[in-house]
Amino acid sequence: MNQGYQRKRRRPVAEINVVPYIDVMLVLLIIFMVTAPIVSQGVKVDLPQATSEPLPADSKPPVIASIDAEGDYFLDVGGAPSNEPLDLEEIAVRVGAIVKVEPDRPVVVKGDRAIPYEKVIQLMVTLQKAGVPSVGLMTDSPDEEKK
Repeated sequence: MNQGYQRKRRRPVAEINVVPYIDVMLVLLIIFMVTAPIVSQGVKVDLPQATSEPLPADSKPPVIASIDAEGDYFLDVGGAPSNEPLDLEEIAVRVGAIVKVEPDRPVVVKGDRAIPYEKVIQLMVTLQKAGVPSVGLMTDSPDEEKK
């Protein structure tokens, strides 16, 4: 009947279609670009300069979270220091209550130079979770001599 028409037999194509892989890679790239700044956030700290100025005289007295040489935590609220060590949860509760009532009250960390850096970071993270917007570090003046 139709002898002039011969059906050509198709051979299977041995190529990989990479278009779906490119789409997936672009979606992953966008996801990583969006999430990278969120993951790399750290504790916000106002680091003191080498020649720093004291807090203004008209500012409220700061809340001072201290760490002694043994690694115990203390809290000084307006000149009334605690004589017994506190755990991080208790500091978070107390400082969180102060910050809710007085959000513009400064909060500083006073740490002994013999303590590990990890203890200071743990305290700063606790203060940040308690709602403190900015944490300062307390230092001695370089021209002050130890007696």
